[in-house]
Amino acid sequence: MAVKQAEILERLAATIAARLKSDPATSYVASLAAKGQDAILKKVAEEAVETLLASKDGDKLHLIRETADLWFHSMVLLAWHGVDSADVLAELQRREGMSGIEEKASRR
Repeated sequence: MAVKQAEILERLAATIAARLKSDPATSYVASLAAKGQDAILKKVAEEAVETLLASKDGDKLHLIRETADLWFHSMVLLAWHGVDSADVLAELQRREGMSGIEEKASRR
């Protein structure tokens, strides 16, 4: 991943973390968080389904947009738990070059 693209995730994570503490009347993230974890989970699930449906449709632009929504809401969920996107990127880096079978076996 290019440095500039990783920076986008860092900036987005910082924005989400700041907005979690914002006024729910002026921030979508704050309003979602104010509804609690179940509302965030519901939104992640909804975006996951929309991503799957976009894939089935075969429309690449629709798939990209729905995946962006899924990533965004997943990042809101991570922030809710105090987990930073850098933590997820570090886990992906740990797995880099490892087969999926090998990685899964290492979790036991």
